[in-house]
Amino acid sequence: MQRLVATAVALVALVAGLVIYNSLPQAQPQALVYEPARQLQPFTLQGSDGSQVTNERLQGQWTLLFTGYTFCPDICPTTMADLRQIMPSLQQHTDTPVKVWMISVDPQRDHVERIAAYTEFFGPEFFGVRAEHPQLYPFVNNLGLMYSIPDEGATDYLVNHSAAIILVNPAGHLQAIFKAEHTMGEIPTVNMQQLAADFAIIADN
Repeated sequence: MQRLVATAVALVALVAGLVIYNSLPQAQPQALVYEPARQLQPFTLQGSDGSQVTNERLQGQWTLLFTGYTFCPDICPTTMADLRQIMPSLQQHTDTPVKVWMISVDPQRDHVERIAAYTEFFGPEFFGVRAEHPQLYPFVNNLGLMYSIPDEGATDYLVNHSAAIILVNPAGHLQAIFKAEHTMGEIPTVNMQQLAADFAIIADN
């Protein structure tokens, strides 16, 4: 009899614990998360390995995408280095490969060989893509990002571009946007600790 009572009490405690757990507020990512994820428009780009890159290349992996260029003096190398640093943390939360794509927004100067050398410096998870403006601009715009096009004939110039990072899920669909933090006197960058925390929530779900 005592054993039955103990079992009943244990079951009641278990059910009560589950009810309390489910009623607690669950952790929510601070990133802008699309539910359901958004399908990307068809695109054709050139990869830093010389291959033709289409939507299919995004499938079977989590992909972090951001706009940049190899002549960028601040945001791009900072973002690349920060992503390299948190890559092991991201990979801990998924059995699916995690990759980084740098989308060059400077097709005039960023040829394939230059992008390849730039991205390979940061590790095998990093990949570069490029295209001429007629193909590049619609792709970047579809991601919800932007960049400026320099004056025709300009040779020494900066390219203004978004500092946000896009997350594409293993189905090849846009899952989330990690927005950059803007602080007076500092370059806008994404908070990598928050990105890692948000990615853990998204990947686990």
